[in-house]
Amino acid sequence: MGKYLVLWELDESKIPPAPKERGMGWKAFMDVVKQNLETGTGRDWGAFVGQHKGYAVHEGSEVAVGLDLEKFVPFVRFKAYPLSTVDQVDELVEGLLK
Repeated sequence: MGKYLVLWELDESKIPPAPKERGMGWKAFMDVVKQNLETGTGRDWGAFVGQHKGYAVHEGSEVAVGLDLEKFVPFVRFKAYPLSTVDQVDELVEGLLK
């Protein structure tokens, strides 16, 4: 099972100009985020203050993480980065020392 840092950014061309409509969109977005944190691969989530982007940490197989992220397409774009644990980096270092 892998761990991924996911940087997300809303597609601003799909954000409605009216505040109430924008609020309804954010509400729907946050409902899915909370669902991913409760029952999906999401482990942490945050938004960058004053921006329409942020980060998430997901844990699971590539397919499971991909399926959770697909729930947001086409409204959100993602960049996902696989993460290495301390033990994995130690193993890499040990391999270099052989």
